[in-house]
Amino acid sequence: MKIAFAGGGTGGHVYPAIALADALRDRSEILFVGSPDGIENTLVPAAGYELATIESSPLQRGASLGMLRTVAANAAGIAQGVSVLRNFDPDIVIATGGYVSFPAMAAARILRGVRPGPALALLEPNAHPGLANRLLAPIVDEVWGAFPEADRAFGRKYVYTGVPVRASLLHPDNRIEAARRLGLDPSRRTILAIGGSQGARTINEAIAALVTRRALPAAWQVLHICGERDHEYMQAAERTPFGENLAVLVSYLPDMADAYAVCDFAIARAGASTLGELTALGIPALLVPYPFAAEDHQAANARMLAGSGAAAVIADGELNADSLWWMLREVMQPERLDQMRSAARLRANRDPVAAILARVEALVTKNES
Repeated sequence: MKIAFAGGGTGGHVYPAIALADALRDRSEILFVGSPDGIENTLVPAAGYELATIESSPLQRGASLGMLRTVAANAAGIAQGVSVLRNFDPDIVIATGGYVSFPAMAAARILRGVRPGPALALLEPNAHPGLANRLLAPIVDEVWGAFPEADRAFGRKYVYTGVPVRASLLHPDNRIEAARRLGLDPSRRTILAIGGSQGARTINEAIAALVTRRALPAAWQVLHICGERDHEYMQAAERTPFGENLAVLVSYLPDMADAYAVCDFAIARAGASTLGELTALGIPALLVPYPFAAEDHQAANARMLAGSGAAAVIADGELNADSLWWMLREVMQPERLDQMRSAARLRANRDPVAAILARVEALVTKNES
């Protein structure tokens, strides 16, 4: 089978595709289609897959000069996508998000209109889809989603599968060994603060202020993954002595297995890929939705998880060292952690990768018949 994945821009759009590709590697020929400047240019080759790049631009509403540039860039990307996909001749094209998905999937649909072409599928990891996926929904065969509740934009095309998670994260290393590699104490309850592949300034500043101005309980410690952009700034901010507290600052971890192995509670944005990993591993969390996410989809994701009892939520504008301190005092109680951990595990789909692989087989077989 020949499979093309279209998506990029953030780890949340790339890692689920890599998880699927890893499961298909032994029986498929795989191509990734991304943008020239996205994070996929690092992640995809590092995972051992070929990447073709095409032009793309975020979709915009309304008439403006920016709109004209968007149309021109995506038109060029569609033409490039037709060439790339014609040469590769995939059996199925799977879009996993990011604005490059739009020209890539439009190109795939054009090919299907002029000759027997690939099956088309969208992976929608968010509670509410962005503009690109709403526009693409009518031309694809199926939409695979992270939540049992389907957005009305997808209608009967929606199939609840869950979000694919890399196999390496589902079997984390021994907590003691993971803590040793990270410079942490395995006996302490560990708070993992992450902002996604781009970092999160609000979370970073709240954590820095927390560990330098507050006396954390002796049984707690913090693993702070701040992102490359803020690393130097956070090094300076967290250099102030803070007594017996233990905090480890890193800019980025390419493999999160160790971090999840030691994590008892996470502080994170509400991106779909992060939530998929947290629920798959049964990790309770405090979610701080990114306030400028397209269609405010992170707030919708957070509400879904909080409604099941697996997470607490605080608005980005309300997060600071003091509000974080009092929130942690509440949720870090053993009974509350146990309740949230159980709720997270119940929310996780049993095996998203297996569910999606079954849909791949079904769509390709149907398309060939």
